[in-house]
Amino acid sequence: MSSPKLFEPLAVGGLPLANRIVIAPMCQYSAVDGCMTDWHTIHLGQLALSGAALLTIEATAVVPEGRISYADVGLWDDATEAAMGKVLESVRRYSDMPIAIQLAHAGRKASTDLPWLGGKQIAPDQANGWQTRAPSPVPFEAHEHAPSELSVDEIAELVEAFAEAARRAARLGIDAVQLHAAHGYLMHQFLSPLSNHRTDEYGGSLENRMRFTLEVFDAVRAAFPADRPVTVRVSGTDWVEGGWTIDDTVALMQEVERRGCAAAHVSSGGLDPRQAIPVGPNYQVPLARAVKQATGMPVVAVGLITEFEQAEAIVATEDADLIALARTVLYDPRWPWHAAAHLGARVKAPPQYLRSQPRQYRDLFEA
Repeated sequence: MSSPKLFEPLAVGGLPLANRIVIAPMCQYSAVDGCMTDWHTIHLGQLALSGAALLTIEATAVVPEGRISYADVGLWDDATEAAMGKVLESVRRYSDMPIAIQLAHAGRKASTDLPWLGGKQIAPDQANGWQTRAPSPVPFEAHEHAPSELSVDEIAELVEAFAEAARRAARLGIDAVQLHAAHGYLMHQFLSPLSNHRTDEYGGSLENRMRFTLEVFDAVRAAFPADRPVTVRVSGTDWVEGGWTIDDTVALMQEVERRGCAAAHVSSGGLDPRQAIPVGPNYQVPLARAVKQATGMPVVAVGLITEFEQAEAIVATEDADLIALARTVLYDPRWPWHAAAHLGARVKAPPQYLRSQPRQYRDLFEA
């Protein structure tokens, strides 16, 4: 019986991964003034013992107004860097799993309340709210407070903010950076003609709409150590007529690959409330497959990947090189253990847990 592809090692931009399972960034809305808290130690700590190959820190704002909510994590000053460093020190004490960080700016989707409090936009004149910034003064929802249009000088400042956050991530020993160009946040807002109505060098043609994302990528790639990978998460389509398409995505990912991108993480949607998403198992896998067929870099598939055989099939048929887990691994933080047991593979576990393996899986764990 051949070994499962899901548990074969893979190198991404020189970073060795033990298997093909990565943990996607998941916002926790539990920071204070951008600073991580004990919740992040608990949350990231448990996932660092899961047996996955890579753990990705949630969307991390490069400036305060780039947070999705007032309780989002940031990496823009010494205080946010120190708080993240404290969490990482605790997690690394008991896990050698590589850790990546997703650098982000929410653009017009910033200044919102916590999801469990409704998640609605908070107006600039209300507590915990602020004026949002975006490529164009077009709100996400028609009834929302419109963002202010970023000037060319402000765009340049944001590019530098991404680079500075990457330098801070490097000092913290973070193994990889992922740029968040998906889910309707700032880079995606520049990419899509539905949200980018500019008439200058950052709007209009596909080349112009990609400019901000490419400038951010180049700045981060230059700021982050050359031997550590920089990757991009992108929405493969807006799922709206006249919006960002998979053909646009392929063009973008081919361009960032030429500039040194180490991997593509392909999701979808999030830009426009009119989106019509055919949600179901593997619904985003065709988007990942299209990027994989058009590029030479590893591609991550994500979205309603919950079953062991399903995940194995995605990588075994080469629709993607890796699969990312989000809500699935929150529900079952030992999903990689259970997948390895089901598929006849081995997975790393901390020595404190070695005696937990069931009798029928005595060769499951690697210490």
